[in-house]
Amino acid sequence: MMDRAVAVLLMTIFYTFYFAKIVIQKRQAIKTNQMGAGNKPRKVLLTERAVCCATVLAAVFGAGSIFFTKQLPTWEIRMTGMAAGIAGTIFFGLATVTMKTSWRVGIPEEKTTLVTEGIYRWSRNPAFVGFDLLYISMCLMFFNLPLVCVSVWAAVMLHVQILQEETHMGKMFGNEYESYKKRTLRYFGKRKGI
Repeated sequence: MMDRAVAVLLMTIFYTFYFAKIVIQKRQAIKTNQMGAGNKPRKVLLTERAVCCATVLAAVFGAGSIFFTKQLPTWEIRMTGMAAGIAGTIFFGLATVTMKTSWRVGIPEEKTTLVTEGIYRWSRNPAFVGFDLLYISMCLMFFNLPLVCVSVWAAVMLHVQILQEETHMGKMFGNEYESYKKRTLRYFGKRKGI
């Protein structure tokens, strides 16, 4: 029973960061959610729409699995899942706070500020790492095949979006972004000697 309460708490905190950031920025007249909208290449729009669908389904299946999975994995696997969920929530929370007013959902049409400090010193995509860790967490704690399939689909779509964002960031920030890419890994870590 404790596992279910922890999972609900983790998902609540995680998605509170997400929606609170959107609301806070809306009050500052910043259009945060630009997913699947705007004057973007068709391929980008389709990817963003698929990401949106996949991440919503992963959240729904994750929440449903908390309440409807009957046979839970072993205690050790569930504890590993809890640790992944805690790490994912921390990553995501730090990412949304560190980005300040530059945080967007989807590829922005307007120019923002390149953020390379805080958690972004260690990961170029900490918000996506947070999502992936949350998906891993739910799969470990409440393993079932539909949840795993939707979570893998969401993680793959997030990766495709990251690749598109990297192209966009390269065009928008040029050498500054290329220098950042050389010293900070896509998911987590610093390059040695830089």
